[in-house]
Amino acid sequence: MLSQSHYLLRSKADGSYLVAHLDNQDSPVKNSQYLLIFNESFDALSYLNTHGFDIREKFVVESISGNQLGNLLQRWGFKGVGIVQDPLLPKIDFLAKN
Repeated sequence: MLSQSHYLLRSKADGSYLVAHLDNQDSPVKNSQYLLIFNESFDALSYLNTHGFDIREKFVVESISGNQLGNLLQRWGFKGVGIVQDPLLPKIDFLAKN
């Protein structure tokens, strides 16, 4: 995971990243957010086209190396990552950081 590139969806308006909240997380505070990451840029675009058709122009796909991911999680205060395995369903594997 550290040596590969990942793709994120970032808001053009305020620079925030697309995140997910788990159902058992009833508080939308920053530490309950999971950063959504994609293995390919086209997966990120497919996710937007399928689940955010009306807001897709408000996001841009951004690439990040695995080495930078830990720093990004710490800087933004994310609880972990949600790795999108299938953008159409969607199937997401959630991993919390230590």
